[in-house]
Amino acid sequence: MFRARTHIASFPMAVGVAAVLLAVPPGRPLCAQEKVDVQTIEKIKSEEMSNSHVMDIMSWLSDVYGPRLTWSPNIMRARDWAMGEMRTWGLANVHAETWDTPAGLGWQNERFSLMALTPAPFIVEAVPQAWSVGTNGPVKGEAMRVTAGCLAELKQEYAGKLRGAFVMPSEPVNKPVNAFVATATRLSDSTLSAMESAQPPVAAGPPAARREPEMSAACHAEYARDSVDAAKRGLVLRVLRPGLNIADTSALRWMSAQGVAAILLGDASHVGGDIGTNNGASRVSGVAAIPTVHVSQESYGRIARMLEKHVAVPLQLDMKNTFFPQNKTSFNIIGEIPGTDPSLAHEVVMIGAHFDSWHSGTGATDNGAGSGVMLEAIRLLKTLGLKPRRTIRIALWTGEEQGLLGSRAYVKQHFGYRDSTGVHLTQEQKDFAAYFNVDNGSGKIRGVYLQGMAAERPIFDAWMGPFKDMGMKTLTISNTGGTDHLSYVAVGLPGFQFIQDPLDYGNVTHHTNQDVYERLQPDDMKFNAAVVASFAWQAAERDEKLPRPPQP
Repeated sequence: MFRARTHIASFPMAVGVAAVLLAVPPGRPLCAQEKVDVQTIEKIKSEEMSNSHVMDIMSWLSDVYGPRLTWSPNIMRARDWAMGEMRTWGLANVHAETWDTPAGLGWQNERFSLMALTPAPFIVEAVPQAWSVGTNGPVKGEAMRVTAGCLAELKQEYAGKLRGAFVMPSEPVNKPVNAFVATATRLSDSTLSAMESAQPPVAAGPPAARREPEMSAACHAEYARDSVDAAKRGLVLRVLRPGLNIADTSALRWMSAQGVAAILLGDASHVGGDIGTNNGASRVSGVAAIPTVHVSQESYGRIARMLEKHVAVPLQLDMKNTFFPQNKTSFNIIGEIPGTDPSLAHEVVMIGAHFDSWHSGTGATDNGAGSGVMLEAIRLLKTLGLKPRRTIRIALWTGEEQGLLGSRAYVKQHFGYRDSTGVHLTQEQKDFAAYFNVDNGSGKIRGVYLQGMAAERPIFDAWMGPFKDMGMKTLTISNTGGTDHLSYVAVGLPGFQFIQDPLDYGNVTHHTNQDVYERLQPDDMKFNAAVVASFAWQAAERDEKLPRPPQP
């Protein structure tokens, strides 16, 4: 199958023009023609082509410092390295700005192995669940499928039977690997065209009734009660059907009292030894501590099928995890290129990405790729000696994987927040120009999600001009969610995420043990750094700040 590739060497060079005026395309709203500093953009592209540092930055982040779980010692070491690089490049106001949450808890895995011992020994492909307790040395026990759907059924069917067991609470997926579908893809012209022609989102109606899982009468009553309790704590009860809700703290306490040795969670979404992970229940205060691991679909299925044949599968788990209860606060990494226009220098253009990652890979695509692109973009601007009119500020967030915690804390402190009495905005909010975010892996940037802000369309269309012949040409009025630009949009600020080629981000690397350096696309990374640097420059040089969404 043909697979398009981006070559930075194909960047066209400028023809000695300091700035050009790009006309609004036919059919677009008429407005003043947008200035595009083509000469500077071509310098940015040429510097990135001939002297890129982005993959070296990525190797330091992902290979040397590795996974960067929020509150972990690893992320603190990576922070110190990144701030040192920013100072070496000559950025101003480099600092770590702390934020706090009652749920802060440092954790790090230091040793891990899981083996099936008989009838034929084999390695069980698995990773620790984040914030799981360790085992205090090797622990042995037999694998046991548990089919109870709730605590009531668990007590009724398994009381006195779980001591020393490795509990498997869900059915194996038992689906074949689809080898006939490409693992990695790029956005097709038809897909981009559909995104381009999307209409503004309409107001949502009342939410659809949530379909409750099928369960026994006893489990249904328990589920309803626990759902109300979870809602009071701001949580959503997660039921794995058919199987036990392993986020149910009462079930965990009961299993712990029964002497369960470990919990094995089968990965139902990935194949090929690809293992996803998530926030472990052990981070919540008062939750019973049972060693918990995520197991690949293949290993989980093999064990389950052996159990169905009444073949015992004794396992041995050796997992050393260290908690750092003193690590309760986290940080955002900040640096700047100060503005030089006396009338605009107090205004700020921001670029950013989340710095934290999961622990099972090295956090390369999620979101070392975004952090690396942002670091490279700010390095490009500084290396070229550019003097922006507005201040350009880089921010690398932590706590994104736990709910955009870092960017929300920063926006609340600097720009405003919502509460039950309304929206409270600061003076800094009035001086804010734009925020650009990258958080969809290392795939090539193909355009921008406008987040419903139609006024930006002719502006960004002009800014994309120097990149259109390289595939960045799509603007969609559609929203995209799940990452840090939403913290800005929530308080009426123009925050944007770029459209990117998906590659294998969504189906292989996202939150898995395959999130590693080898999954990065170097040419795409270089292209993305040039795009981000150019957008930041254009926003900093523009006479007016970008139009804003409707104020909340």
